[in-house]
Amino acid sequence: MESASIAVGHGHAEEHHGPPEAHQSARIDRTVLGILLFILSEVMLFGAFFAAYFFIRVVANDGPWPPAGVELPVLIAGINTAILVSSSFTVHYALEAIKHNNHRGLKLGLTMTWLLGATFLFIQINEYIHIGFTPRDGAFGSIFFSLTGLHGAHVFVGLLLLTFANIRAYRGHFGPDQKDHLGVEVPGIYWHFVDIMWIIVFSAVYII
Repeated sequence: MESASIAVGHGHAEEHHGPPEAHQSARIDRTVLGILLFILSEVMLFGAFFAAYFFIRVVANDGPWPPAGVELPVLIAGINTAILVSSSFTVHYALEAIKHNNHRGLKLGLTMTWLLGATFLFIQINEYIHIGFTPRDGAFGSIFFSLTGLHGAHVFVGLLLLTFANIRAYRGHFGPDQKDHLGVEVPGIYWHFVDIMWIIVFSAVYII
């Protein structure tokens, strides 16, 4: 009997193969992992554009930078940067609010984030209209509109994600459990990426 019991126990022990399962706290949600991997690919995309920008500026440029006659609206772009950076705080507030089951704070945070993002995009489009040069005006014009336009496209995508998050928030779809607020967390991660990338774009193009 004893040997039979040992054999049965040994059989159960052999059912598990490979390393032990990760503790629940050590796991990362597949949706969060997906957005992080997507952001990694976007970082590489921006990296290619930055490489082109600095190549044109440092290697292929024989004159002043920006070219003579080109004046960038640094003050307006700085104010726009402050607006976008503020939106990172509001989206973080929205996520923290729903984690504490504060639906009113969630709605306020998401709404403010959307409004700040839309304001940023409106100011950027208005800047394009009045800036005084076009993508056809030399290498500077091409790389300026390419780099800032790429970021503007990402802001637009972020606004779409925030639009869906706002609609769901006002319908009461979110809750304090992690799986119940992924629809806020994932757009928030993407939005933080958009904000950080703009700080880099602003510093490289308008300041340095």
